[in-house]
Formats: sequence, structure tokens, C-alpha cells
Amino acid sequence: MPQPTSAPRQFLTNLFENAVRTADPMRVVPNFLPPRPAGRLIVIGAGKASARMAEAVEQHYGPCEGLVITRYGYARPCKGIEIVEAAHPVPDTKGELATRQLLDRVSNLGSGDTVLALISGGGSALLCAPIDGLTLRDKRDLNRALLASGAPIGQINIVRKHTSRVKGGQLATACYPAQLITLMISDVPGDDPSLIASGPTVGDDSTPQDAIAILDQYKIEISPQIRTAITQHPNVVAKHDPRLRNNQNHIVAAPSLSLTTAAQIATRDGCEVQMLGDALEGEARDLATEQAELAISLCPMVNDTGKPLLLLSGGECTVTRRGDGIGGPNAEFVLAAAIALNGQPNIHVLACDTDGVDGAAEVAGAYAGPDTLITALKQDIEPSVALANNDAHQFFEKIGGQIITGPTLTNVNDFRAILICPES
Repeated sequence: MPQPTSAPRQFLTNLFENAVRTADPMRVVPNFLPPRPAGRLIVIGAGKASARMAEAVEQHYGPCEGLVITRYGYARPCKGIEIVEAAHPVPDTKGELATRQLLDRVSNLGSGDTVLALISGGGSALLCAPIDGLTLRDKRDLNRALLASGAPIGQINIVRKHTSRVKGGQLATACYPAQLITLMISDVPGDDPSLIASGPTVGDDSTPQDAIAILDQYKIEISPQIRTAITQHPNVVAKHDPRLRNNQNHIVAAPSLSLTTAAQIATRDGCEVQMLGDALEGEARDLATEQAELAISLCPMVNDTGKPLLLLSGGECTVTRRGDGIGGPNAEFVLAAAIALNGQPNIHVLACDTDGVDGAAEVAGAYAGPDTLITALKQDIEPSVALANNDAHQFFEKIGGQIITGPTLTNVNDFRAILICPES
């Protein structure tokens, strides 16, 4: 096994891989499955982990009837459940058509039927059913603007709910009066079920006016027609709506569990561990600077104890798009941390998205060590210019700092680790 002081990059990568493995649907989903219902069972779902979750369900129950929507490249073999791949993070026509088909699957069910909904991060884009007055193009443009605005995921999802016919509890009411069991893999700070994939099976008390206020706050321009469509179609289902009374909601995997696994491995390998929180939000570069400064301040203590110290955190950082580079919040976190550390010896940083996709790039994240800035400058790559242009992925690609996993088939949000080694 890689050790923290002799192989820091491999050590941090191993911690990340184990954190991801902890959230594998094949491990966690069976623990929450009841005995197979006597009546009709329909399996539906959406998200980056939904196909893997469906695979786990069929391994447990055998072939099932249903349909789930996942990201391109994330399909898994199922015997009865239909798997449809669509676009993420910006929806496409295939996702819109699949959402209609999914709604058809749960129409006209009775109280003796059961729906098993498999929901994970990415479901907001994959479940695409615009409200009357909005087109798919409107949804795509609005989604791009929200993702570039720097708004936290909670506010983004409020807008998504009020521009959708399926989010904010509306999928649950489509299933009514059937019994509904929702299994969720959390990718949101605080593990609020109403925020995971914009809560398609969870009630919400936000209003259309709340959605408009968020759009105005982040200066996202919308046409008068879109503004009217949002305010005139209050479709989001309130938390105490009687049509939600047949619902059961279970979170089967969450960031805290994956971080705990990483902490246990690091402790076994001789590290002290500090948990900085599993629900941190904010601008990636700002959070990186804050954590880098903390790491520097802790160096004297680490040298005194002679034991490596690991700082772990999770949550979901955001990036306010200022340039036209290729980046994501995890890579931007690592780049900003490297700049703030300025070659500080014995400090190593890794940040990755547990779904294997950081931003819109097929890259999980990045690693930086004491020699990162020197390596870049030797290649005439200016780190501060890359950060200003939101170009972290290309920066780390050029210097060999990318972490690439391919589809992990799960999603419990960001994994951030800073390793402080004692002076040798």
C-alpha cells in the first residue's frame, strides 16, 4: 500500500478510490431493499449512478420492469429494466423523450402497486420535462447560465424545480396512489433529499417568486415569456401534500460515509486526521486559499509530532466563470491551492469529483505537490493566468497532474484531501 510520506500522490489517490468504492451502489443498495412486493413493481430512476443502482436491484430481485435514465457512457447491463443514456450537465432531446417515457411507465398505477425510484446526482439534467411555455432550448440556455453563475446548488435546484414538470415532488404525484420507495445517493451538501436531483419525489415549499429572485440575484437574463411561464405555473408539490403520504425516502450513500472510510485508512497508515466538513460550499478558489493557509499554519505542529496530518473535506464548490478555459471546481481548487502554497515543502493536495467528472470534462480532478508551480513555469505555463481563465484542466493536463478514473457509477460529490508531511 502507498504510504503518506514516501508516495504522497499515490497515497491520496488510493484514499479517493476507496472513498468512491464505499459508495458503490452494488454495495449499498441491497441494504435498503425490502422483500419484493407482492403486486406490480416498477423501477424508475435518473442520475449518474442510476444504472448501477438498477443493476444492484436486479441482482437482488431478479429481472424487473422499469426505466432509468443515466449519463452517456454510464449504462449497465440489466435484464428487465430499460437503461436510457442522455446528456449531462446540459439536457438533450434524448433525455426529454426518456422522461416522457418514464412518466408513462408510472401512469395509471393503483394502490397495490409499488414504484422503486433510484435517484442520484445528475438527475436534474437527465430528468427533463419543461413546463408549459418553455422549450428544451430554453432549459438548456438557462441551465448553462446557472452553472456558470457561481450560485450554490441549492439555489440552482430551486430554479430547476420551477421550470420542470417532474422535479420538486412532481414525479411522486405522478406515481400516486402507488406505494413509492425512493433510494437516493446524495451529492449535495447536508444530504437534503429535496436537493438531490432537484427532489423529484420530495415535496418542496419554495415558490415561483423564489426562483425569479435567484435569477435576478445572479443577473441571469430571461425573456418576459420565460418569466411569465415560471410565475404562472406553480407546479412544485408542497411538503405536506396528501399525495406524498405513500412515500418512503432513504439515503443509501452520502459524502460523510466516504470521507469516514478515507479517514480510517489514513489513520491506519499513521496519519492524524482533521475533518473540515462534508458539506462545504463556496467558490473553489476561495475555499482552496483558506485551506492552504490552514495547512501552512499547521506545519509547525506536524513537525513537532512527527506524524503526517490529513485534512479532509467534502461538499460542492462552485466556479463563477470568468474565462473561456476548460476547468472544473475540483481542478480549480487544486490550482488555487498550489498558488497559495507557493511551493511550500511537504504539502500535497488532491481534489476530485467522486463521479469521475469534474465540471463538464471527463476528468475526476487533479493533484498538486511542492514542485507543481516549478514544473509549470519550466514549461512556460503561468499558473495565475490559467486560474484567471478558468483553465485548470488544461493546466494539469500539460504538467501531468490530472486524476482520470472514467465513469465511477456513483456520485457523492467532491473529495478534497490535503496531506501535510513532517520535515524529513
